[in-house]
Amino acid sequence: MSDATPLRPLHAASPGRVSRRVFIRDLVLEARIGIHSHEHNHSQRVRINVNLLVGDDAPLGDYIRHVVSYETIVDGIRALLADGHINLVETLADRIVDRCFADSRTEHVRVRVEKLDIYEEAESVGVEVEQSRSIA
Repeated sequence: MSDATPLRPLHAASPGRVSRRVFIRDLVLEARIGIHSHEHNHSQRVRINVNLLVGDDAPLGDYIRHVVSYETIVDGIRALLADGHINLVETLADRIVDRCFADSRTEHVRVRVEKLDIYEEAESVGVEVEQSRSIA
């Protein structure tokens, strides 16, 4: 009698929930942002980075409507900046996070907003916000 465990046939893994990372790197836009009086009168450059973790069970079918589109995110950021002056980079980052969570497939968001022309000695200053969708 053999001590070997009998071999079982391998079964192909069934496809499960797919996670994708959607990202926008180094988007540089003009923004009216800041608490100082000179920042209220002039726009300044900000660099924005967005990373999303998106989960979805539906097949893509090679259709844009089946994905969380980076184009939609960029258009949303532009719309936020067009709405008028924002005091804090934290506020802008939070608003971007909210826009990203407007799509129910978004599970996690990380947003970095940097002001580029504040200190001569620094490439940038800013904030990074990270948030996961609450599971009720």
